Amino acid sequence: MKPEKVESFFARLKKQNPEPQGELEYTNPYTLLVAVVLSAQATDTGVNKATRALFKIVKTPQDMLKLGAAGLTEHIKTIGLYKNKGKFIMELSRLLVEHHGGQVPKTREELVRLPGVGRKTANVVLNIAFGQPTIAVDTHIFRIGNRTGLAPGKTPEQVEEKLLKVVPEKYLRHAHTWLILHGRYTCKARKPECAKCVVNDLCAFRDKTA
Repeated sequence: MKPEKVESFFARLKKQNPEPQGELEYTNPYTLLVAVVLSAQATDTGVNKATRALFKIVKTPQDMLKLGAAGLTEHIKTIGLYKNKGKFIMELSRLLVEHHGGQVPKTREELVRLPGVGRKTANVVLNIAFGQPTIAVDTHIFRIGNRTGLAPGKTPEQVEEKLLKVVPEKYLRHAHTWLILHGRYTCKARKPECAKCVVNDLCAFRDKTA
């Protein structure tokens, strides 16, 4: 996609939603980190239902350690893979207390050393909690990058690298959230709603729906 089209692409997404918000509920960087770990292969809606009560009593890694593994399980047992996710959360909470003063680190290198935290999770936390210009390529962003011609790539890492190169700097802060929401509600996997898409004419997708 040519630079002038990329500019128009994000200008329109911004006009449609000037201050986009992610859909995971959280109260601070730590609870965001926990929510993102829980969201792997799960819906934001399902995670939010489980964490609303949890985050009333757990706001710090110290709180989580006090709650304990059994207490955490009671809150998250409705979420897929909850046993492994619970282990990750308890261990990363311990490491945050022991090595980071109970604070969530602000670098990708430190974040990915925590159990259950991969590059995508780290990018979400860095972007949403700390305002860093990162792009976490999930299935929605991977699809949009390839389908529209915005940033084609065979792997999430390739799509991420291309997006960071082509997205104008002034849009990088919110690009991640705009693309996820666009993929979730408009540029859907099976039945994209092309008729209501604000970037329809910029998109290279050949099989646009009426």
